[in-house]
Amino acid sequence: MHEDTLSQGVFYFLSDNHIYTLKAKKKYGQHFLKDDRITEEIATQIAEANINSLPLLEIGPGKGALTMRLIGKKQKVNCVELDQDMVDHLEKQNLNIQIIQSDVLDINPHEILEGKPFFLCGNYPYNISSQILFWMLSARDIIPLMVGMYQYEVAERILSKPGSRKYGILSVLCQAYYDCSFLLEVPPESFNPEPRVNSAVIKLTRNSTKTLDCDEKQFKRIVKMSFGQRRKKLSNSLKSLSEDRTIFEDSIFSKRPEHLSVQDFVTITQILNQN
Repeated sequence: MHEDTLSQGVFYFLSDNHIYTLKAKKKYGQHFLKDDRITEEIATQIAEANINSLPLLEIGPGKGALTMRLIGKKQKVNCVELDQDMVDHLEKQNLNIQIIQSDVLDINPHEILEGKPFFLCGNYPYNISSQILFWMLSARDIIPLMVGMYQYEVAERILSKPGSRKYGILSVLCQAYYDCSFLLEVPPESFNPEPRVNSAVIKLTRNSTKTLDCDEKQFKRIVKMSFGQRRKKLSNSLKSLSEDRTIFEDSIFSKRPEHLSVQDFVTITQILNQN
């Protein structure tokens, strides 16, 4: 199969004496990777970590640039792709992969591969990249590693530490269960069509925390409520969670959420649940 790119986001393929046209669709947030260095780095990071040969779930494979690199590293690849045109294109390439045509957010992660552990990866559609993180967190018991492409700003939010203005909900929830690390920055010209922002590849590796020492649903609720009013002290943003005003006299409630660690939020959850 021969590919030519004649304009931004439009691709022409010659296969079996037929010309096929693929177009990047804005509604799916598609920006196709064309930089071999980036796809090689992602595939290498996964292959080096995958000592137990777990299956991979690639979200949004698009034209298959990363998919083919993963196969070249002898990885067992399963793909979730919503765009029918991309599904058809991948099937024409006979890559010996399982392709699930669906919006990944409509799939129960505990059912997608029969409930077995898997690595998560992909050049994620920008319009659902944060939602994919919450999807991953809901299945943290079976997803020990994620390597993915995010808008640089989203990646910063995931990796930020307490005290940073970018520290927020994603930072706390991801860092509660994963060790989060930056791999590389990716400029717009590495994609077709080019996005208007820089991107970044990050890696999340499951940490040793099996469960938090608190009610985890309440923990998540408290984190979201706190950063929903991030300029307020916790004594104000969380006051609806207890009628006992004396609770909020504890010094921890005099702080703003961006100054609190994951453990601080665990402590707050314990205090509020006790009362």
